[in-house]
Amino acid sequence: MRFVTFSESDGKDSVGCLTGDGNSILDLTSSGLAGDLVSVLEQGKDGLQMASRLADKSTAIPIERIKLLAPFPHPKRNIICVGKNYFEHSKEFEKSGFDSTSGGQTIPDAPVIFTKATTSVIGPEEPIPASSDPSDSTDYEGELALVIGKAGYKIGQAEAFEYISGYTIINDVTARNLQQLHKQWFLGKSLNGFCPMGPVFVTADEIEDPTELQVSTWVNNELRQQASVKDLIFDIPVIIETVSSLVSLIPGDIIATGTPAGVGIGFTPPKFLQPGDKVRIEISKIGVLENPVS
Repeated sequence: MRFVTFSESDGKDSVGCLTGDGNSILDLTSSGLAGDLVSVLEQGKDGLQMASRLADKSTAIPIERIKLLAPFPHPKRNIICVGKNYFEHSKEFEKSGFDSTSGGQTIPDAPVIFTKATTSVIGPEEPIPASSDPSDSTDYEGELALVIGKAGYKIGQAEAFEYISGYTIINDVTARNLQQLHKQWFLGKSLNGFCPMGPVFVTADEIEDPTELQVSTWVNNELRQQASVKDLIFDIPVIIETVSSLVSLIPGDIIATGTPAGVGIGFTPPKFLQPGDKVRIEISKIGVLENPVS
């Protein structure tokens, strides 16, 4: 299923799913489903099965009548992220001079893990507030994000995919000068509005092999990033094993897997986002996440 979180004129969040043609959504919350996807995932398989049953009797609403929100507009915990996880991006980041933590090491020995604040999440078509970045160094990072569907601790690589309920798209927007200044990346990546997400949450059964997914990013119709998920330095099972070896994962946890080469700091001079720009991220079989820059 292709889930969305949306609101109508009353401003209340609801959960729905896209119809096959993508022109309408089925209002699952009005049919009895929880109003947020985390609550659905906390019910395990029962929650997803209930959603499937309700879809058959839910009202279809033309998509132009609703506002799409991030699929998980209010995550319970910070978004977990993996840095420097594509070979070419790791090289461009080291070469850029903005990586103040690498010690001259281009390819990391282990996954680089950081988080983004829950308050950084925004939905499709919401403006990325580059003007709020006091360092005027706002950059984009198109990424595949995993969504955890059941609790787990010390998960082995062989069973990692059993814990993934589905996938979405994230733009790991970053204030590069703040990232460099504070050494740790949290502040430079957690400004309000610096985590566009969506437009949909696609359940894992819809994507047979996530390594075949293609990640592409455009800024103002200029293709900047393009890579396959199979090019990750640390693949999805390694990421889940690494994080869960020390931190318990819970339903609704979101893990952004890293960004390909082609970010703004990879250019000379850097191509930072400016008000009036538009960022478009497409991941095959998931969809397109677009956000203007303000």
